[in-house]
Amino acid sequence: MRLLPIEFAKPGDFLAKTIFDNDGRILLREGVALTDFYLAMIKRLQICSIYINDEYNEAEIEDVIKPELRQHAIKAIKEAFYSFEKYSLYSTNTNIDEKKVSKEKRVYFESIGSIAKKIIDEIISKKNVMINLVDIKSMDNYTYQHSVNVAVLSLVLGVQLQLNQNELYTLCIGALLHDIGKTLIPKQIILKPGPLTDEEYKTVKEHTTKGYDFLKGCLEIPAPARIVALQHHEKINGRGYPDNIKNKSINKFARIVAIADVYDALTSDRPYSKAMCPNDAVEYIFSHGDTQFDYEMVKVFSKAVVPYPPGTLVKLSTGDIGVVMAVFPNFALRPQVKIIKKGINSSSNEVGTTVSLVSQLDIVIRNIEFAV
Repeated sequence: MRLLPIEFAKPGDFLAKTIFDNDGRILLREGVALTDFYLAMIKRLQICSIYINDEYNEAEIEDVIKPELRQHAIKAIKEAFYSFEKYSLYSTNTNIDEKKVSKEKRVYFESIGSIAKKIIDEIISKKNVMINLVDIKSMDNYTYQHSVNVAVLSLVLGVQLQLNQNELYTLCIGALLHDIGKTLIPKQIILKPGPLTDEEYKTVKEHTTKGYDFLKGCLEIPAPARIVALQHHEKINGRGYPDNIKNKSINKFARIVAIADVYDALTSDRPYSKAMCPNDAVEYIFSHGDTQFDYEMVKVFSKAVVPYPPGTLVKLSTGDIGVVMAVFPNFALRPQVKIIKKGINSSSNEVGTTVSLVSQLDIVIRNIEFAV
């Protein structure tokens, strides 16, 4: 299967990953043949990319966690965030029942803790977990889907960094709740379809302190997890926010979440920007190691991501177009590629030839293709 911007999908393509609506219900099951009606329905949900099976590849790519667990986690985060948003709207109401609010918050945090344990169990049960897939998100559900995906990405990096079980739990809770402060920011700013004004950007940046203030009295949340909400936008060079701290002064879990947060944001379609291809997102993160991110963590993360998953169509430096057939551990940027179309001036490989870029060092991938 391969990831495709919705505008490149056509009737007759087969859906390779089930699509869920904004309430977590199955909208279209994997395997269904796409029609004009289905494509229009997907666009109305503001889903900008989908996975398909076509004549180039039908191989399945396994997600890091099961789809059912992912949807369960998204639903739990969505319900919790909705509830927290409600609390903030009525925080000035002197008649509010503080004990009831405190009890409800405890129930939601316990639910999130239960979800975190299930995600951790699933990830650590697998050996050599690699990040093969970009999670498909709708614009309306972006914040909740993003929170779950950042948790998954953070855990994959945490496992690679050999964190223990308790550390992984704290990391997962921090990642799931890193953007909780956005429930306290006006929605018209969070969902604005264009560039933010300086004043709006200043307001958005407040989500770190607002989120931390919301969590700091919650004893159900480990203290380092609360710090993640505050520090996940700090930068190694001290030019982040809210406190301009640098290097190891930034909480370890916040440094991990910062990488996962940016990677998932870059590879997601958002109201104000189109998704970046995974290879470009990895290059962006690598180029900002030692300025924005912890460089040692970046090196580990880059080895855990597969920028060109099997099924990806790529254009080679020879001008040939091929489909990625296999990825080699520690050489994710140099996969095995099957040529499906010769370049105009290519004299190297015939159609049907399989090329290992690990051994043919004179050939590189120029870019990802969506149509042949």
